[in-house]
Amino acid sequence: MRRYCQTLTLINDEKKIAEYCEAHKHVWPEIIQGQREVGILDMQIYRFGRQLFMICDTVDDFDWKRDMAKLATLPRQAEWEAYVSQFQGCKADARSDEKWQLMEKIFDSNRNP
Repeated sequence: MRRYCQTLTLINDEKKIAEYCEAHKHVWPEIIQGQREVGILDMQIYRFGRQLFMICDTVDDFDWKRDMAKLATLPRQAEWEAYVSQFQGCKADARSDEKWQLMEKIFDSNRNP
């Protein structure tokens, strides 16, 4: 399993942030199916104020650029990205990798004595 972590800052609008959180309680089935199809085993998003933190656990041979590009072509994915862009303060046609920034792991308690 591989793990990727990303961050994104939401727009400064409490009503929109609440709408964004509500939308993620009802993610369209095609979005979850597309994630599974490209090798994303689990995806979680955490929020602190306007800051989001996403954890993606993937299959071992997952290639971030290749598989996220494939995900972008799957049913309803572009529609979902356009919908959530209103909360993320970016253009409706922005790709996921233009919004979410990959984070660097700097500590792992399992790898330190």
